[in-house]
Amino acid sequence: MIGNACPQPIEDAVCAVRESARSSSTSDLHIEPNAPPWSRVDGDLQPMAAREIDSDTIRSFCEAYLGKRESERLSGPHGSADGAIQHPRLGSIRIHAFRSDRGIGLSLRLLRSEVPTLSTLRLPPIVSAFADYPHGLVLFTGPTGSGKSTALAGLIDEINERHSRHIVTVEDPIEYRHHNKRSLIRQREIGRDVGSYNESVRGLLRADPDVISIGELRDADVMSACLQAGETGHLVFSTLHTAEAAETVQRIVGSFDGSRQEQVRMQLAQSLQAIVSLRLVADSSGIGRHAACEILINNAAVRSQLCAPERLLHIRNTIEVSRKDGMQTLEMDLSRLVREGLITLEAAIAASDYPDQIKSPSSVR
Repeated sequence: MIGNACPQPIEDAVCAVRESARSSSTSDLHIEPNAPPWSRVDGDLQPMAAREIDSDTIRSFCEAYLGKRESERLSGPHGSADGAIQHPRLGSIRIHAFRSDRGIGLSLRLLRSEVPTLSTLRLPPIVSAFADYPHGLVLFTGPTGSGKSTALAGLIDEINERHSRHIVTVEDPIEYRHHNKRSLIRQREIGRDVGSYNESVRGLLRADPDVISIGELRDADVMSACLQAGETGHLVFSTLHTAEAAETVQRIVGSFDGSRQEQVRMQLAQSLQAIVSLRLVADSSGIGRHAACEILINNAAVRSQLCAPERLLHIRNTIEVSRKDGMQTLEMDLSRLVREGLITLEAAIAASDYPDQIKSPSSVR
């Protein structure tokens, strides 16, 4: 539901962030009763110089912008609710409301109104090539707030620019609104249009899609449906909260019972096209962030490793020696960003699980 205006104190806080000099660097706004809001700027959380927001204002905001189903989830045993709005003044916002010991709190993700492009995201050129895949599974992974959904939206837009395809997305909630260009795009929202990701994927196959985008692989049923869709001629995109490619494979396989794991490994070997693992790292100037990513392409060597559980640990080694195929470890990309002066060595080390593999500019001279 979208009203003409949201409760004034919250509206003031959102507008202040949108109009600030660092608006493009602010990703989230956190609100709790009887306290000033906090904002996340370039990944760092900081209190705002704004008035306190009371519990009645927060409740009014929830009543105005959350649908009946989500309002019932918030007040019921579930204790939380999700939604998204596109407001003429406030822009696009993803809403998460939740109960806590202090009352109802809000976490607002401030989205850009326009769909991001791959060029503005400055991802490696190989990512753009994924738009030309005829079928298979492409995954974007990383921690919360690493840019997975944004990168996925950019890739969907790339397909929309290049190809005449039927694209169907399932999101919870819808974040970026796509408009038909060369492709026909239909976006479905969990709770509003369909009950769950699992229900949606199986139903989507009857809608004659060429491309399917699933917001998140949340359980084994959704993973299984996406693997099957990738095997049967569809191009499937999704996200997963994992840190690197090898961990992503292990997470998917480990979601299934032992009796099914061999079958899942074989399905991955056949349908997986690529995995992109993302981190956002602060710019060396202190303003803005850069996307650093690990890229796995499912070539012959990776395919053989996917089929053999004892060889999964060798996936990282394959990435390291397959740069000519467009692959790179996160540490390779972090080292590049350090070398180009875009991020500091300290920031690169903090973002890495393998800090000893970060190369400083002096070490490559």
